[in-house]
Amino acid sequence: MPNPDVTPASAPPLSPSANAPTAPSPSSSIADPIPAVALFLGERLDLQALENTNTLAREPLTVTMGQQGYAVLFPYGAVVLFGLEPVEEASIMAKLGTFVGEAFEEAEIERVDLRFGASAERASNGVIWLQRFSIEQLQLVADILSKSAVLAHYENQIASIFDQLEPFAKNLQANTKSDRWSKELLRQLGHNLAIQHKIVGRVEIIDKPDLLWDAPNLERLYLRLEAEYEIKERHAVLERKLALMNQTAETALELLQHNSNLRVEWYIVALIVIEILLSLYDLFLR
Repeated sequence: MPNPDVTPASAPPLSPSANAPTAPSPSSSIADPIPAVALFLGERLDLQALENTNTLAREPLTVTMGQQGYAVLFPYGAVVLFGLEPVEEASIMAKLGTFVGEAFEEAEIERVDLRFGASAERASNGVIWLQRFSIEQLQLVADILSKSAVLAHYENQIASIFDQLEPFAKNLQANTKSDRWSKELLRQLGHNLAIQHKIVGRVEIIDKPDLLWDAPNLERLYLRLEAEYEIKERHAVLERKLALMNQTAETALELLQHNSNLRVEWYIVALIVIEILLSLYDLFLR
């Protein structure tokens, strides 16, 4: 695994690298790809508790990990690991779990291989080709991979909800008198708003990373990776699906409220009729 000219900080609790690895030559880097894995672990990741590790850079937080590996960590619950053996990866994932807030039952995982020494930077078929190694390039790759993992997680969630829409609509058509539907619709609206807040407010899916302000020469690589992983396109599709689900839920809620108001009106009419009948009954008795 290559190593930048950075002196690591004090020893971390997450098994940092004891010896800094040396950068490979272009030929050996192409022959020996470096594995990278993006993990979307939960809703939050406590970075303050991890800043005592062998910190190489911040924004995003980048640390040495394992024997010859690196990790880029994001506050929205994602981490991208580079150059770790499977045993190291499993151990570090287990230890990172203590720093994850609202962890998912199953982490979203995306894997690629990095190769260095390419004549032109590109990405295809699960391989990202880079001209040279640098911490900034690792951070940029990590930014794209983490966003892709976040999108994949919510794409799966939305697909599952979409599968429930048709039977839900049929049940609602058959029975619009139950308060259970109102509670379910309100819960769904809240869930959709939480997803929108996550992908727009916290992850900032379609925003360029702050790293590009300090390293504008990496913008071409960022745009290529963004296009390869279809970040903007997938985000737009997700937004359209969320908008459709919100519209469906709001329309169903309006229908339920209308039916509820209609029932109240009928109750009032029934009470008026009963009062009239009682009055007539009393009149005839007299």
